[in-house]
Amino acid sequence: MFVFIGMAIVLASVLGGYLMEQGNINLLIQPAELIIIFGAAIGGFIISSPMKVIKAVQGAFMRMFKSRIYSSSDYMDALVLLSEIFYKIRKEGLVSIEGDLDEPGKSAIFQKHPSFLKNHHALAFLADTLRTLTITDIEAHEMGSLLDYEIEAHYEEALIPAKSIASVADGLPGLGIVAAVLGVVLTMKKISEPPEVLGHSIGAALVGTFLGVLLCYGFVGPMSRNLEHIANEDREFLTVIKEALLAFINTPSPQVAIEFARRVVPGNLRPSFLELESVVKKAKKK
Repeated sequence: MFVFIGMAIVLASVLGGYLMEQGNINLLIQPAELIIIFGAAIGGFIISSPMKVIKAVQGAFMRMFKSRIYSSSDYMDALVLLSEIFYKIRKEGLVSIEGDLDEPGKSAIFQKHPSFLKNHHALAFLADTLRTLTITDIEAHEMGSLLDYEIEAHYEEALIPAKSIASVADGLPGLGIVAAVLGVVLTMKKISEPPEVLGHSIGAALVGTFLGVLLCYGFVGPMSRNLEHIANEDREFLTVIKEALLAFINTPSPQVAIEFARRVVPGNLRPSFLELESVVKKAKKK
């Protein structure tokens, strides 16, 4: 939603200012310039990107336009889920959660937290870590290193679409110049025409430069930064889960582990100690 709002603001500001100066919108409608710029940009992206990157960019665009960001309720849901899992482990042992990990969709614990179930990366991260704990006696510091590597690998993979889109954005001003130069070349064929004809032709050529710069700094560049923010939010969410797991390995106390995790939740989304305690108590009574 906010992506569309931002686009509307960019267009309204640029075109509104242009119209305030008695500009003619029809002069900005140059399909040939758009074909040159967009076609070359898409072609360059395909040349530089293997198929897995193209698919990753498609998926990232879908997520960006869905405005899927983490909310305080997402973090609360994750903390309560972790609390329930830790209490079950403490009472019944690690073996008791194997069924929950094998089929989370059918697990009584996971079913109570649908928002977490939909987060496939976080679900896999949690399940794989708990499975590791059930089959090995890994030390906390070793598990910490392993989880750090996994989070960093996921983060770098999540940044690939952002970097790809940023490279496209960087090339748009240059492609705008290409479109403008081609327009000037066509204008030279009309050198014997009256000044008003030449002026219209040169203006149409300059639209190419305008479109390239506008697309770069008004649309495509901000999109790449949006994707960076999404990747950062994923890393922050996984870090909360990591801290809870490591704290539970060190001191198998659900309360302590959840408090460690709560402290690393981003400040604007972090529930208070009393809020979290109240929700956890309610969940235990169900």
